[in-house]
Amino acid sequence: MPFAVDLLRSSVRIVLGSLLTGVLAGSVPSALAQPSPADMLVLEAREALTKRDRARLAANRAAAIVGQHPLAPWVDYWELSNRLNEATAGEVEAFYQRWKGSYVEDRLRNDWLLELGRRRDWANFAQDYPRFRMNDDREVICYWLVTEHLAGKDIVASARTAWAAQRDTDDGCVLLATTLYEAKRFNADDAWRVARLAAEYNRQRVAKFAAGLVGPEAGAAMAELLEQPARYLTRRASARGRTHSELTAIAVMRMAASDPEAAAGQMEQRWQHALGPELASATWAVVAKQAALKLLPEATRYYQLAWQAGHRRSRDRVDWTDDALAWGVRAALRAGRGSERWEMVQQFIGAMSPAEQKDPAWVYWKARALAALAPADAEGDRARAESRQLLEAIAGPLGFYPLLAAEDLGQPVELPLAPAALMPEEQQLVAALPGLNRALRLTQLGLRDEGRREWNFTLRGMSDRQLLAAATLACELQDWQLCINTSERTRNEVDIAQRFPTPYRAEIEAQARALGLEPAYVMGLIRQETRFMTMLRSYVGATGLMQLMPNTARWMARKIGFDYSPALLADPAVNLKLGTSYLKKVLDDFDGSQAMAAAAYNAGPSRPRRWREGAVLEPAIWAENVPFSETRDYVKKVLANATVYAHLLEGRPLSLKARLGTSIGPRDALAPPPDEELP
Repeated sequence: MPFAVDLLRSSVRIVLGSLLTGVLAGSVPSALAQPSPADMLVLEAREALTKRDRARLAANRAAAIVGQHPLAPWVDYWELSNRLNEATAGEVEAFYQRWKGSYVEDRLRNDWLLELGRRRDWANFAQDYPRFRMNDDREVICYWLVTEHLAGKDIVASARTAWAAQRDTDDGCVLLATTLYEAKRFNADDAWRVARLAAEYNRQRVAKFAAGLVGPEAGAAMAELLEQPARYLTRRASARGRTHSELTAIAVMRMAASDPEAAAGQMEQRWQHALGPELASATWAVVAKQAALKLLPEATRYYQLAWQAGHRRSRDRVDWTDDALAWGVRAALRAGRGSERWEMVQQFIGAMSPAEQKDPAWVYWKARALAALAPADAEGDRARAESRQLLEAIAGPLGFYPLLAAEDLGQPVELPLAPAALMPEEQQLVAALPGLNRALRLTQLGLRDEGRREWNFTLRGMSDRQLLAAATLACELQDWQLCINTSERTRNEVDIAQRFPTPYRAEIEAQARALGLEPAYVMGLIRQETRFMTMLRSYVGATGLMQLMPNTARWMARKIGFDYSPALLADPAVNLKLGTSYLKKVLDDFDGSQAMAAAAYNAGPSRPRRWREGAVLEPAIWAENVPFSETRDYVKKVLANATVYAHLLEGRPLSLKARLGTSIGPRDALAPPPDEELP
C-alpha cells in the first residue's frame, strides 16, 4: 500500500519526508514522519489562532520570521488577521510588502477590505480595492459599489445584480441596498423582486430585510408569513395594493416549499387572477418548481399556468430564475407527453439567460427537442441541421452530455491524444514556484484546506503547459486530488493519464471482480468520492477511499463477517473491501442500474427508491431529474468517469448509453422486495 514514498526533488526545494496524501483536516497524520521542531512551531501557531491566544501567536510569528520558515507568511497572516479589527493601514501595508504576490497578501486584502467597509473608511477602501486580485467576495463587491455610488457613479444595474445574489444578510450588501433605497436609486420594485427571489431560495433574513425597506409593517408581516405561511394566507392575505399582493404571493411560495399541491390550490381558488399577470406568473413558477423538485406529475400543468399568466399581456421573456426554468425543462422531460414535452423543453430553454443556455445539459436537450419537433419537410430539415450543429458543439469523450451528444451523432468517440512530454525546464520552473512549495508543505502538515487554497491561487493565469507541470508535481507526490483537479483546468492540452489516474488498480480490480462488480465503475465512483485520497473525512464523518459512514461500515462488516473497528476505516484495503461490498448490495437492490446505485451511494437507498416511481423514463431523463443538485451532479460524473475508465482499463468503446441502460422506472412486480436493511 503506497503510504510511504521518498520523492525528494531538489528542484522543488521543499522537505517532504513522506507521501503527500489526504489527511484529516487540522490534524497531523500519525502515519507520516513527525514534523520537525520548526514545523511544530507552525502547527502551534495554527492552534493558537483557534484558541485566540494572542501572546502565543505573536511569539510564533516572530520565531517563524526570524527562522525564515517557508510558512512564515501564513503564521504572519494568522497573527495579524486575529487582531485585524485593531490594525492600522500602515501595518497592513507593511504585511502586503513583506509577502508581495503571495496568496496570503491577497487573502489579507480580502479581510482588510471587509474591515474597512465595516469602519466606513471609504478612502482607504477605494485605494486598496483595485489591487484585490481574487475579487470573489460578494460583500466586498457590495462595499465597492457603495464607494462608487458615493463617488457619483451610476452603479444601479451592478448593485441590483450584487444584491440579488446575496445569500444572507451581511453588512456590505445591506448597506448598499439601504443606501440606494434612501437615495431613491432603488425602489419598491427592486425590494420586492429581491424578497421574492429570497423566498424562492429560502433566504429568510434577506427576504425580511428587503420587505423592511418598503416599510416596517411589511417587514413584520414578512417575518410572520415566513414562519407560518398557511396561517397568513388564511387570516391576513389580501391582494389590495402592491404590498399586500407581494406578501400574499410570497406566502404562497413558502407554502409550496412544503406542500406545492396546497399552494397550487390557493392559486387556483383565490389568487391567480387577483395578483395580476406578472406576479401570478412568478408565484406559479415557484409553485411549479417546488412540485418538480418533488417529482409530482402536476408540475407540468403548473408550469403551463405560470407561462400563460406571464404572457397574458406581453410576449417578453418571463421574469423567472434560471433555476425555475431548468426545473420546468426537467418536469417536461419527466412528465410531458408527445410533442407537448418537447415544446415545453424548447420554450423554457429559450427563456433562460444566455449564459445558462450554454450549459451542455440545455444544449443537449434543446437539440433533442428540435429533432423531435421537426416536420418531414424542408423546414424540418433546417431544424434537424440545427439540432446536429448543437450536438456537434458539445460532443466529446469527457462529460455526461458530451458523451451522449457524440453517441446521438453516431460519431466514434476517442480520447484526446497525450500532449507532448514536458521539458525538464518546464517542470523545474513550475516546481520552484514558492506558492506551490508552500501549498505542499501545508498539505504535508495536515493543513489541507490552507494548502488547497494556496495551490489554487498559484495556478491562476497559468498556461496549459504550466498546469500540466503543476499536475505532474502533484501526481508524482501521489496527491491525486491536486493532480486531477489541476489537470482538469487545461483547455487544449489534455492529459488523460493525469485526469484519470489508476492508483490502487490491482486492489480495486481484484476486489471488484471477486464481488462481480465492474472495476471501471468502482474506479469512477472513487474518483468522484475522494480523488483516491485515502485519509479524507467529510464533515458528516464519511471516511476513507470510498467515504464510508461508520454505521454503514459496521453494518457491512457484520454482513460479511469481517472483524471491524472504526480505526480500520482509514486503511485503504479495509475501506475498499467494505465499500465495494456495500456498492454491490446497492447495485443488486436497484436491478443493476448504475445510475440508481450511484444515487443511492450518495444520497442513501430510500431516496432513489422514491425517485424511480412514476413513469418509465429514459435513464438520462431520470438522472437529470434527481432532485438533489449534489446527487444529480454525482450520478452524471460517476457514470462519465466509469465510461472513460472502462476504455482505459479494458479498451472498451466509450459508450455512456450502454452503461445507462434502456429505462428506469418502478420496481418490477415480480422482483424481490427492496432490502430495507440497507443503510
